[in-house]
Amino acid sequence: MRRRWAARRNKEAAELNITTFMNLMVILVPFLLITAVFSRLAIVELDLPLAQSEATDEPPKFSLEVIVRQESIEVGDRNRGSMKLLPKVDGEYDYAGLTEYLKRVKATFPDKLDAALLLEPDVEYDVLVQVIDATRSYPEVQAMEVVRAELFPEVSIGDAPVLAQSK
Repeated sequence: MRRRWAARRNKEAAELNITTFMNLMVILVPFLLITAVFSRLAIVELDLPLAQSEATDEPPKFSLEVIVRQESIEVGDRNRGSMKLLPKVDGEYDYAGLTEYLKRVKATFPDKLDAALLLEPDVEYDVLVQVIDATRSYPEVQAMEVVRAELFPEVSIGDAPVLAQSK
């Protein structure tokens, strides 16, 4: 009995062999890092359009509205009404025409930063993103380099007013 006890006491603790596991990690970690999909997230801060202010003696300020309808994009002033109607061209919205017109509006109102984007209920999400991009900035060449020039970076989103049905 003593021999067994002495034999057990003299045995050293077995070492854990992790060489195979380490080899696996050395191969697996770089592989996962190389094949990982890195996605760039862009967040645009949006607000709700401001409500009509109370009646005052001063003239109403310019309030840009871009209304996206099923068949067109309408640019206007909340207080004065529609300024430009951009119908669809070959079934597609005219984003380039929108940007060109907004450049002229920006030239007229250079200090204006906000725009209200109003959409009809069935407008697709991709159209919303394209109109936001066309409203916020446009590509411009400066010193042989393309940069994004600012138009109306503070975009708020709301529902488009319902068109009156003509009978």
